[in-house]
Amino acid sequence: MLDGLLVGLQTAFTFTNILMVIGGCLIGTFIGMLPGLGPMSIIAIMIPVAITIGDPSTALILLAGVYYGAVFGGSTSSILINAPGVASTVATSFDGYPMARAGMAGKALTIAAISSFAGGTIGAILLAIFAPALASVALLFHSSEYFALMVVGLSAIAAFAGTGQVSKALLMTFVGLMMATVGEGVLFNMPRFTMGVMDLQSGFGFITLAMAMFALPEAIYLVLDPSRSKTGDGDSGKIKNLRISRQEARSIAPVIGRQSLQGFFIGVLPGAGATIASFLGYAVERNIAPKEEQAQFGKGAPKGIAAPEAANNAACTGSFVPLLTLGIPGSGTTAILLGALIALNVSPGPRLMVDEPQIFWAVIISMYLGNLVLLILNLPLIPYIAKVLAVPRNYLIPFILFFTLMGAYIGQNNATELLFLVGFGVCATMLRFADYPLAPLLIGFILGPLLENNFSRAMQLYDGVGFIWERPMTLALLILALILVVLPSYRQRRARVRAEGVADGD
Repeated sequence: MLDGLLVGLQTAFTFTNILMVIGGCLIGTFIGMLPGLGPMSIIAIMIPVAITIGDPSTALILLAGVYYGAVFGGSTSSILINAPGVASTVATSFDGYPMARAGMAGKALTIAAISSFAGGTIGAILLAIFAPALASVALLFHSSEYFALMVVGLSAIAAFAGTGQVSKALLMTFVGLMMATVGEGVLFNMPRFTMGVMDLQSGFGFITLAMAMFALPEAIYLVLDPSRSKTGDGDSGKIKNLRISRQEARSIAPVIGRQSLQGFFIGVLPGAGATIASFLGYAVERNIAPKEEQAQFGKGAPKGIAAPEAANNAACTGSFVPLLTLGIPGSGTTAILLGALIALNVSPGPRLMVDEPQIFWAVIISMYLGNLVLLILNLPLIPYIAKVLAVPRNYLIPFILFFTLMGAYIGQNNATELLFLVGFGVCATMLRFADYPLAPLLIGFILGPLLENNFSRAMQLYDGVGFIWERPMTLALLILALILVVLPSYRQRRARVRAEGVADGD
C-alpha cells in the first residue's frame, strides 16, 4: 500500500495532472450549478478529449474531477433556486432552500461546501485503506439484498413527512412508484402505460420531474406571493451570515462524520449510488435527532444540509471501489467512466492495483487534491454566488423558468418533455397548496426502477419470493424497513397519548 501511495503521489503531483484536477473541478462545478446538466452528459461529451490525451492516468483524473466537481457544485442550484438538476442533491434542497429564503444563503452554501469537502476527503481516505477488502464485501450483495436496500430507502419517507403527514407521504410514494412503471419493463420488453404516446416509450425523465416538483412550483409561488421573493439579505444587497457559529459547527460535525461513513459504504455497493446515500443520510439524521430538532428539518436545519452533502460526496468516492477493483459500474456516471477506461485500453478489475498501480493510486490521490481545490475555489465565491437571491423578483422568475425549461429539454432532448414539465408543475403546485409532501414522490420515482429490476431478478433466481427467508441479510433489511415505517407513527401516537394525559391531569 505504501509503495502504491508513493507511485500515486509521483503521478498525481505532476504539473499536467494538477492542471487536470483543477480544470476538471472547475468544469464540474460550473456544470453542477446549472440545473439539468449533470455529470453524465458532460463526461460523455469529454470522452473524446480523454482519448486524445492518451495517458490513462491523466484522462481518468480529469474525468473524475468533473464527476465529483459536478456533485460538489450541484448543491448551489438546489439551495438558491430550489432546482436540483442532479438526483443526489435533491435532499439538499429540503433545508437548503428554506435557509436561503430566510436570508442565510451564504451560511447554507458554506455548510454545503464544508460538508462536501469532508465527505469527499473521508471517502478518499477510506478508499485508499479499504478498497480491496470492500470489493469482496460488495460481492456478497445479490439482487435480493439490493431489493431490500431499495425498500429501506423507500421506508425512509417518514423522515420527509411533517407531523401527521405520514399517510400523505406514503400516498405520494406510491404515486412516484406508479410513475416509475411508465415505459418499457424489465420482465416484459414492451411498453407499459404509454397510452400510445411514443415519447413515453422510455418513461418520464428524472430532470423533468425534479424541475416540475420543485423549481416550477417555486416560480409560480413567487408570482402568487411576492413576499416570498424577499429575503433578509436581499433588501440590503449584502450577503450576511457566511460564517458558521461554534455551536452549529459542534452540531454538524458528528453528522458529517456519520454520513461520510454511511455514504461511502452505500456508494461501494454497485447500483446504490449517491442518490440513495443522500436520502438515507437525511432520513437517518432526522430520525435520530432530538424531538425539538426534528421539527426544524424541512425549515432550514443545518443538519439537513450537512447530512446529504457529506453522504453524496462520500458515496461518489465509494462508487470507485467497484469500478476500479471489480470493473462493475455502480451508476450511470461510473458506467460512462468504465467506457472511457476501456477506450483507453485499461481493464478495471482485481489486477488493476497490481498491474497498473499508477492509475489506481493516482486517482485516489487526485480525489483528495480535488476536494481541496473545490473547497479553495468555492468558499471565496460564496458571497457572490449567494447574490442570486438579491436579484429582483421580476428578473428572478424568468431566470428560474429559463433554467427549468432548459434543464428539462436538455435532459431528454425532446420538446414533449416541456409539456410534461408544465403539466406536472401545475399538479405539484396544487399538491403543495393541499399540504402534500413532494419529496416522497420523487424518492419513489427514483428508487422504483431499481426496486423493480432487483425484485424481478431475485424472483427469477429463486423461482418466487422464497429469497426473503432464504437469505438472512435480505430478511434483516426488510425488518429494518418495517421498523423505519412503524416507529415514527408509534412515536407520534405515544406523544399524543402523553399530551392527552397531561391535559386530563390539568
